[in-house]
Amino acid sequence: MYILHYAPDNASLIVRLALEELGLAYETRLVDRAVRAQDSAAYRRLNPAGLIPALETPEGPVFETGAILLWLSESHRALAPAPGSPDRAAFLKWLFFTSNTLHAEMRMLFYPDRYAGTEETVPAFSAKTRDRIAGHLAILDAMATGRPAWCRPETPSILTLYLSALIRWLALYPTDTAGWFDLTAFPALHALAAGMETRPTALRAASAEGLGETIFTAPGYANPPEGSAT
Repeated sequence: MYILHYAPDNASLIVRLALEELGLAYETRLVDRAVRAQDSAAYRRLNPAGLIPALETPEGPVFETGAILLWLSESHRALAPAPGSPDRAAFLKWLFFTSNTLHAEMRMLFYPDRYAGTEETVPAFSAKTRDRIAGHLAILDAMATGRPAWCRPETPSILTLYLSALIRWLALYPTDTAGWFDLTAFPALHALAAGMETRPTALRAASAEGLGETIFTAPGYANPPEGSAT
């Protein structure tokens, strides 16, 4: 039994999708962002950085989304090319590009006040960040156009789960500039997201976190049964 410490429509969604795809038994524990529960001593014992998610496993707590995903795929020998396979190196470079480059840049876009320096520099900082993100997406779209076996909705991987959730959030945040992102400008990623959102696993996750329909291609803000997305 795994325990996923989560907040609705946060990075923990990606881990929930992986647990669902793997068919694993798990429980959830809400990290209530409304009261900054991620800063509590109890949660910091699981993730000293105070970020969501954390996953309790038989080997102890694991944090960092990319690390959790890779640990799950290796532990259960699924959702990724196996170590030693010819596709492994290519898969890993795109997984870490998504985690370390695209996702990291999105945090800068969503929380510009933490990175821009001053309030006056936020608009220019955010504009440059959006341009960089568009460039990253163009690179990923070119990769997805080739439809490698580990980047198809019919054979999902931890990478397709990761990309689908990031695509969702780009359409929603920051709320004051939502609408800048046009998924149709990236046809291969659009096709991937469209296929992924019809999977039963995605529908179960959407129901659990109040994400509505078309959760990746035309998302709406979460209406979760507990907790808050922000």
